[in-house]
Amino acid sequence: MTANEIEIHYEAHGDEANPPILLIMGFGAQLTLWPDELVEALANHGFRVIRYDNRDIGLSHKFDGVKAPGLVKMTLLSKIGLTPKVPYTLADMADDGAGLLDALGIAKAHIVGASMGGMIAQHFASRHADKCLSLTSIFSSTGNPKLPPAKPEALKALVTRPKTTEEEALVEHGIMLARTIGSPGYPTADERLRERTRASVRRSFYPEGPTRHLSAIVADGDRRDMLETISVPTLVLHGEDDPQVPCEGGRDTAASIRGAKLKTIPGWGHDLPLELVDELADAIADHAKANAG
Repeated sequence: MTANEIEIHYEAHGDEANPPILLIMGFGAQLTLWPDELVEALANHGFRVIRYDNRDIGLSHKFDGVKAPGLVKMTLLSKIGLTPKVPYTLADMADDGAGLLDALGIAKAHIVGASMGGMIAQHFASRHADKCLSLTSIFSSTGNPKLPPAKPEALKALVTRPKTTEEEALVEHGIMLARTIGSPGYPTADERLRERTRASVRRSFYPEGPTRHLSAIVADGDRRDMLETISVPTLVLHGEDDPQVPCEGGRDTAASIRGAKLKTIPGWGHDLPLELVDELADAIADHAKANAG
């Protein structure tokens, strides 16, 4: 599907006549990281569920050959108040989602974003409030530099690349990452994790995309001023044991958006475990139904 002048790959589930929910995934992650069980649960709640690959990942448009500045350079520029020049911004990625809705003939949708996808969803609610029935921000943050950083082991796992591009090495690397940032209270069964990781690797492996995603995150900086302008009904969901984006990020997000509701879950990390699918689907659906427009 052509949206915002690039190709965006999407999948839709549920009756087309039902209210739409747009799912926006996070840093370097394909649409398949939204568990099928969660998508099905939301569809069973009476929604048309649309998930898509962000630009530069999965089966969507790749910005081949477009270089992003190095992390050290970006960090130094940000610290002295300068915005690094990056291939594209989180605002551009929010426009992709809005363009997808336009291409599908959808006037308004409930917007749900996870991690970097939550940041993109925040921009969506600010830039495209007329298209946004409600906002749900999942284990995301505000860009507030005073918030606790990711745990060192989580950050290291996220930025470390596998030693080779052989399938088994990529699968093992993906499992290591998932275990490092996942939910201590709800560990994923080995067989399920390996099966999902292998399917993801076989669907698409494109390590250049996350580099440009990261540059968009760093360049975005502190979003609190923007968040204060959001008037869309907002729900913030966050795990109390998230090693990648500590729970303070969710609390800061809820505090920065007028009237936002916050739900935190003990034992939940930076993933979408099967054991929490029903609880998360209920929370998202209840929030959406309460703000049907």
